[in-house]
Amino acid sequence: MDDQTRTELEAAAFRALRDHLRARTEVQNIDMMNLAGFCRNCLSRWYQEAAQARGIEMDKEAAREAVYGMPYAEWRDRYQDEATPEQKAAFDAAPKAH
Repeated sequence: MDDQTRTELEAAAFRALRDHLRARTEVQNIDMMNLAGFCRNCLSRWYQEAAQARGIEMDKEAAREAVYGMPYAEWRDRYQDEATPEQKAAFDAAPKAH
């Protein structure tokens, strides 16, 4: 497979993941962190870092809007629940990436 095709497939897979996460608003970020070690905020940070690595200025809020499909504050107000003590304990006990 040539590099251009691989890049196009990777971009399509990213868009599918992004769209899936946008549709699954009931899935809380803390649950994703506890189960998979990443969440929508991580994805938006990676997006921002990729932009900056290519000389594209992008702040955290713009990157989050690209992932969430709306300003983060709006998504948080609409969909984010307060983390339960159990979720917080699982988060605190989970291994942290370096």
